[in-house]
Amino acid sequence: MIALSEQDMKQMANKGIAKEKVEDQINTFKEGIPFVDLQSAAVVGNGILRFTEVEERELIDHYESKVKHLDILKFVPASGAASRMFKALFSFLDSYNPANESLEDYLERTGDKDIKKLSEGLEQMPFYRKVMDRLPNSFNSEGEKVYLFVKELLGEDALNYGFYPKGLLPFHKYEENTATPFEEHLKEGALYASSSSGSKLHFTISEQHEEMFQTELDQVGERVSKETGINYTVDYSFQKPSTDTIAVDMNNEPFRNPDGTVLFRPGGHGALIENLNEQDADVIFIKNIDNVAVMQDAKAVADSKKTLAGVLLKVQKKAFEYAKMLDEGSVSKKELDIIRVFLSEELNVKFSMDFHSLSNTEKTHVLKSKINRPIRICGMVKNEGEPGGGPFWIKNAHGEVSLQIIESAQIDMDNPKQVEILQNSTHFNPVDLVCGIRDFKGNKYNLLDFVDAKQGFITGKTMNGKELKALELPGLWNGAMANWNTIFVEVPLVTFNPVKTVLDLLKDSHQA
Repeated sequence: MIALSEQDMKQMANKGIAKEKVEDQINTFKEGIPFVDLQSAAVVGNGILRFTEVEERELIDHYESKVKHLDILKFVPASGAASRMFKALFSFLDSYNPANESLEDYLERTGDKDIKKLSEGLEQMPFYRKVMDRLPNSFNSEGEKVYLFVKELLGEDALNYGFYPKGLLPFHKYEENTATPFEEHLKEGALYASSSSGSKLHFTISEQHEEMFQTELDQVGERVSKETGINYTVDYSFQKPSTDTIAVDMNNEPFRNPDGTVLFRPGGHGALIENLNEQDADVIFIKNIDNVAVMQDAKAVADSKKTLAGVLLKVQKKAFEYAKMLDEGSVSKKELDIIRVFLSEELNVKFSMDFHSLSNTEKTHVLKSKINRPIRICGMVKNEGEPGGGPFWIKNAHGEVSLQIIESAQIDMDNPKQVEILQNSTHFNPVDLVCGIRDFKGNKYNLLDFVDAKQGFITGKTMNGKELKALELPGLWNGAMANWNTIFVEVPLVTFNPVKTVLDLLKDSHQA
């Protein structure tokens, strides 16, 4: 048992965190989180589907023929702050003084490739004109120009872009206008996530940024609606305080702040399964806020999304028919086998060796439990060296094999067999999901029932010079969806355009 004071209990009650949850989390720290047991990499032909152009067209047509009568939602995790994007630029401001050193000497002294790239591509930045209009007309040197540019971009008393949410930064320049990721997601919504009732988008944001997002919607919403001919419904939610996780010291005791309160930390994007669980729609598209392309690539992106949605609608129709048969009972032995084959071949469900020896009643029970699950269709791009999770077949603690998206931190890098499987991986996860979260009766699943709590992450941090251990919840598209039925589909690289650093905005995919 852990010693929690009355003050601690009050703090937890204010956050909506139960004592049992904290005790579970501390036990997790004590026991550790086991590495996943990789069975093989998911590749084309074994866990990843690849479609021909003709097949893609057929799936797109299928989705387009149904979409008007569907309830569609675009769900966008958007709480990321821009500060990490500008890490190299903040460092530059701390280490460079144009009065003492030329830019060339600084670059030679430090080998700062990021600032070299920035200085060479300054005019291609979407916010170039906006920053330059706030600066003097002339500079004593190139170094002074770059320094003042960065200072104006990030300064608290200037544009202060380092404080902005990533979703509200200018990402793309179209002639005289710039567009934020928020605006680009609205435009995308019109292309593939709209029905007869318009386009509905839900953004998960930080509470402190709500007013900024609302202002952006007020400024661009009507214009985008006119351009696209689509009516938009936009709403927001915040990561719940109840999903924060306790931090512990190196003895697995609650880590305390200088004022004696217990340190709780945000639980990572896995906390958003709670936000997703509060949504309800026939089809939900999930894509990160920073993954937007310029509009000339928008059709290719939209076609890819429609392909994934076509896969969902086709497989879900069959799943619903079979789930209804099982629910009504008296399914013949032959029909049970047809359902098993469907689950195995189309929904990648693996059955235990003794399934065939079960009675019809037992088989029905197993098949019901396997088919009555939310479905996710996940786009996978060919691995070109980008960091991120990848698709694998894994075995869980119960001996069940399934398709999962796994991060490298979950893999035992000291185990040569596991490393070999990792190296055989051909694709990675761009966070490109189309989800079906209703059962055959139209009722929404409780998504919290399908989380694998053993797929979280323990990380080492420091605070006030002291070491601590932090717990991240199972990632939204990792352990939080571990017990969904899963299909992986190869999608083109044009669909993956994340902006992790400001220099990514110089890539062709972000230049209009």
